[in-house]
Order: sequence, then C-alpha cells, then structure tokens
Amino acid sequence: MTKADIVNEIAKNTGIEKVTVQKTVEAFMESVKDSMVAGNNVYLRGFGSFIVKKRAKKTARNISKNTTIIIPAHNIPAFKPAKTFVNKVKSHAKN
Repeated sequence: MTKADIVNEIAKNTGIEKVTVQKTVEAFMESVKDSMVAGNNVYLRGFGSFIVKKRAKKTARNISKNTTIIIPAHNIPAFKPAKTFVNKVKSHAKN
C-alpha cells in the first residue's frame, strides 16, 4: 500500500477531500520525522512506536578490497509495533 492508497482509503472512509487528507498525512509524517531527527521517540498507543536506535561504533571488512573500515556510532530510525498490532497480524496470517 502506498501513501496515495492510504490517502484514497481515508478520503473514501471519512468523506474528507483527498487534498485535505493528503496535507494531513504529509503533516503527520513530517511531525514524526522532525521529532525523530531531534532524537525524540514517537508513541502511538495501539499502533506502535517510532524509535531512534543507537548503533555503536564497530569494525567491518570491505571484502572486495580486503581492508578494514571503522563504522562510527550512529542513530537509525526504527518502528516497533504495539502488541495488539502484532497479535492482529499474526492471527490474520493463520486464516
């Protein structure tokens, strides 16, 4: 499902114009991104959490050049679904 599909689905279910729904979805995504860039997690009860994971500095190998490189510590965005979300997906997969 794409962002356009989500906008169409919300517009169809609510009767709100697609343009308004698209602006709202865009504003939501921008708010989540801005919060995570600032180092803050976003918690949506019953849905899940957008969290900032911290990766430690590590040593890796470039196999093609046979060299060792250092990957510095960094943050990455991640999504952790709520238990109810996970259980719903699991139970749907069984059917």
